[in-house]
Amino acid sequence: MAGNSTDAGRSVTSKVVAILLTFADGNIHSLTEIARLAGLPVSTAHRLATELAAWGVLERTEESLYRIGLPLRMIGSRSPYAPSLQEHGRRTMEDLAAATRTDVRLGVLDDLEVAYIEKLAGPRPVSTFSAAQTLPAHATAMGKALLAFSPQQTVDALIERGLRRYTTYTLSSPDRLRRALSVTRLTRTAISRWELDPSCTAIAVPVFGSGGVVVAALELRIGDLRSELRIMQPALMVAARSLSRELAASQSPPRHAPPVDPRLDALNGRGGLTCHRSLASQNGHPFHGRQATT
Repeated sequence: MAGNSTDAGRSVTSKVVAILLTFADGNIHSLTEIARLAGLPVSTAHRLATELAAWGVLERTEESLYRIGLPLRMIGSRSPYAPSLQEHGRRTMEDLAAATRTDVRLGVLDDLEVAYIEKLAGPRPVSTFSAAQTLPAHATAMGKALLAFSPQQTVDALIERGLRRYTTYTLSSPDRLRRALSVTRLTRTAISRWELDPSCTAIAVPVFGSGGVVVAALELRIGDLRSELRIMQPALMVAARSLSRELAASQSPPRHAPPVDPRLDALNGRGGLTCHRSLASQNGHPFHGRQATT
């Protein structure tokens, strides 16, 4: 029931929890379904769902449906790197932005798109991950840095979905993209020159976690590739190596930790079983959002 009587005497916390629990099975719901399942009036469900979406806890689809947001997916993930990535990444980004005096991004793959946080040059703080702000992997430097060190099936899935052309410079050909990724694997540096927006260029390098698995990419926005690449690239690579070491250390088990029974690993979804995927503002700046420039 979604009548007003079900709303009386309930705290705001209980209402928010009830809404979030409707997504426990991972489904996508309409506002009416949320109200019915949470036992709330539609007006209350609308108000709270709208506020949760503004915080990124819920996401609103193009069909005006709601689904669980990126922050909760990160909390619920089995992968250990998400909290460390944000904690260590913010400090690295602040130092890198101060040293280079340019915009810095830290991106991760999410459904073949790049979710990211960024530190704009100047006093503004580092943003937060939001699935509403994603960028195409094949047309951004950080996306190509991630793809170059991701499993081959990830690249194949991206190509199968289609490589949208954003400018005349976008790598919309599978062969051109694969060649670019091969170069990135050799140089450890990815470049996006006018591929998402004809006025912007960026360079990016991969960030690795425990076991040498790529977990993120650091990206710098640069004005002129010829004059600034030699200046910016060393600082970017040092920052990425430092962040990689911090993440690897934070993911390593304690030195004197007791051995783990492999049967427990199996019960916890490891040992070859499928695990949940993990990740991970649009403020009008040309470096923000799905229409952002890279």
